[in-house]
Order: sequence, then structure tokens, then C-alpha cells
Amino acid sequence: MKVILLKDVKGLGKKGDVVNAKDGHARNFLLPRGLAEEATQGNVKVLKEQKQAKKLKKESELEEAKKLAEKLSKITVDLFSKAGDNGKLFGSITTKDVAQSLQKQHKIKIDKRKINLDNNIKTLGVTEVEAKVYPNVTAKFKVHVKAK
Repeated sequence: MKVILLKDVKGLGKKGDVVNAKDGHARNFLLPRGLAEEATQGNVKVLKEQKQAKKLKKESELEEAKKLAEKLSKITVDLFSKAGDNGKLFGSITTKDVAQSLQKQHKIKIDKRKINLDNNIKTLGVTEVEAKVYPNVTAKFKVHVKAK
């Protein structure tokens, strides 16, 4: 019996797959538990439309991410902190500080966990920071730390 899996089923397949299951297994286990539905022509057509819509949505999200990455690459975020005579900061600049300043200055919201700093910024000057905008899409922008 051909069925469309509604959830991942171990040993059978992943959600959205059209698979051949034994009649008894499908009728007594998969269908009553809502793990699968019968693969009629209408259900298969709906599944294809859903997959197509999902693909289009991913493509548009990728395009938006690329535009955001391009916009970010032209940005410099200014941060102010107390510093000593030799240019060392009292404390440090973290990804949280960078994310908040990016939101305030440029109205771009990026989660602090998506911003990649090797170490916290501890000196005055310009530092290049990398942000993961989307899977496989990263953007580099500059953070300029100035003394108060």
C-alpha cells in the first residue's frame, strides 16, 4: 500500500516521503496513529504543491539573506567604551553589545549568537566581525570602538 508519511518513521522514511508499506502495517499502525495517509492522486498532488511552495519560500529567504549580507558589508558600527591611556578597554565589547548597537544604529536585527567574534574586543580601533545571516551566507562588517 502506498502511503505519504506525515511524520518521520524509523525504518520507513522521513516526513513527506511517498513509500510502499505493507498493508497490515499501514492499516493497523501508520494510519490510526496519524503517522501516514493513503497516497491517493489528490493527496500526492497536494504534497507536490506543498513541496513547491516550500522551495519557493526557501529561495526567497536566501535572496533576502544575500541582500542583507551585502548591506551589512557596507556598514560600520560605532561603539563607545571607557579606555586607558594605552588604548585598552576597561572591560570588553561582546557580541551582545555589537547586536544591540547594530539594532539601534542601523535597524538591523541579528541574534547575538549569529555574530562570530573570536575573542571579545578589548582594544580601541576597528575590528572586522562576521555574522551568519543564513545557512551558508555570512557577512563581514566593521565595528569601530571609540573612547568615551
